Amino acid sequence: MNIHEYQAKQLLAKFGVAVPKGGVAYTPAEAETVAKELGGPVWVVKSQIHAGGRGKGRFKDNPNGAGGVRVMKSVEDVKRNAQEMLGKVLVTHQTGPSGKEVKRVYIEEGSDIRRELYLGMLIDRATSRVTIMASTEGGMDIEEVAATHPEKILKVVVDPAVGVQQFHGRQIAFGLGMEGKQVGACVKFVMAMYRAFSQLDCSVVEINPLVVTGAGEVIALDAKVNFDDNALFRHKDIEELRDESEEDPAELEAARHSLNYIKLDGNIGCMVNGAGLAMATMDIIKLYGGTPANFLDVGGGATKERVTTAFKLILSDPNVEGILVNIFGGIMRCDVIAEGVVAAAREVSLNVPLVVRLEGTNVELGKKILSQSGLPIIAADNLADAAEKVVKAVKEAA
Repeated sequence: MNIHEYQAKQLLAKFGVAVPKGGVAYTPAEAETVAKELGGPVWVVKSQIHAGGRGKGRFKDNPNGAGGVRVMKSVEDVKRNAQEMLGKVLVTHQTGPSGKEVKRVYIEEGSDIRRELYLGMLIDRATSRVTIMASTEGGMDIEEVAATHPEKILKVVVDPAVGVQQFHGRQIAFGLGMEGKQVGACVKFVMAMYRAFSQLDCSVVEINPLVVTGAGEVIALDAKVNFDDNALFRHKDIEELRDESEEDPAELEAARHSLNYIKLDGNIGCMVNGAGLAMATMDIIKLYGGTPANFLDVGGGATKERVTTAFKLILSDPNVEGILVNIFGGIMRCDVIAEGVVAAAREVSLNVPLVVRLEGTNVELGKKILSQSGLPIIAADNLADAAEKVVKAVKEAA
């Protein structure tokens, strides 16, 4: 789960992470009020959307104008620029060409920036440990730094048995070229950031840029925080921060029915039980010359109703020109899948090729239900046969 920058800073501040003062505004008048309360003399107006690159982004209604992050020197300019942002669509390299509507802005006090750095914290799957990443190249995408200057990325692995220690913070500070009081500020920052990361069940905490001010302070000028969805039951207060308008409607609908759905760019819809099998199904579709339109795992104990919902989600994508259902019935019964497929196909008036491969518990009953449905369902004997048939059917239908 993602949250907005201002929400991330509010959470991090509770754990002692140093952040600039600021306030959120939903109207130009609210932006003016926040600016007056902060006092100036410099303010920053930041568009709040779930995407990076806001400063370099451009608004659809004024592509040659300023971006989604602007520095202002008067309360009047804060109000005017907030008005220019609110209700407008901001396009960045992460939003894609469709962009995202700005529904709130964050008004923040200006900072005396002397250096811009990068600091991130995540779970490294290779070591199964929290890893701190730092770089002197603040303000840039860390992926770009990794590709062009990998030597400028410092990694510090934290042993889960002892957690983060002061020497970790000093290692980061010295690696970033800090000196004097900056080192102590960095140590304090890193330890506070780790407390937030572990206690909030985060998957990523990214500070980009982390800045060193003229006074030697180390503060988070921007903040991105992602949470482990599987741990949200422990954090009802965090779950309430969710902004559903920033999320894909189909993925939200899937979550309501305990389905794991991610929309992709292809034209062959996939419905599979099990994440590993779903990945293998997408790979083999690619192998046979097709492109998957989604990742969809119905889980091990899906009901007929959930399967019907899954089918509707796939068909809600106008790019889908064919569907491959690939089910291995262990916990899941093949007859339940078959009943759901038939019910959904009848309800939505299926008009694209449908290939079904069933194997496992009650497979013969499942195949019987499909064959007696009267629907134009193409049966497949194995995964390779299914992939080949659905790719061929889509090409022939085109």
